Amino acid sequence: MKKILVLCTGNSCRSQIAEGYLKHFAAGKAEVYSAGVVTHGVNPYAVATMKEDGIDISGHTSNNITEYTDIDFDYVITVCDHAKERCPWFPPGAQKFHYDFPDPAKATGTEPEIREQFRAVREQIKTYCRNFIQQHLS
Repeated sequence: MKKILVLCTGNSCRSQIAEGYLKHFAAGKAEVYSAGVVTHGVNPYAVATMKEDGIDISGHTSNNITEYTDIDFDYVITVCDHAKERCPWFPPGAQKFHYDFPDPAKATGTEPEIREQFRAVREQIKTYCRNFIQQHLS
């Protein structure tokens, strides 16, 4: 079974959303993990926006990359430039992929405007994850 690591700065939004979608689209064909170069906790807006799309990430935890040094990942996906540039360690045998998604945690405005910014990033990540699974696990 393939092992996928999604890496972000704080493992609070983008990587959590990607983990949820990768698990969903992989449908048991992969073990999916997410981590950050630091941990900020799972963002409640990320949980809420995924729930709107029928995916429950409320049980996810915010993990540091150092927790996974003993796992041989097949794929590592960085979902922000900061994580790609600052990660202290990448699994040596893993294929690396990168896409710099906007950070919804930096959303500003009214409550509806913030939720809409989260939804927009969620849809970008959903499309990326669907395509990734189709290209690499189908």
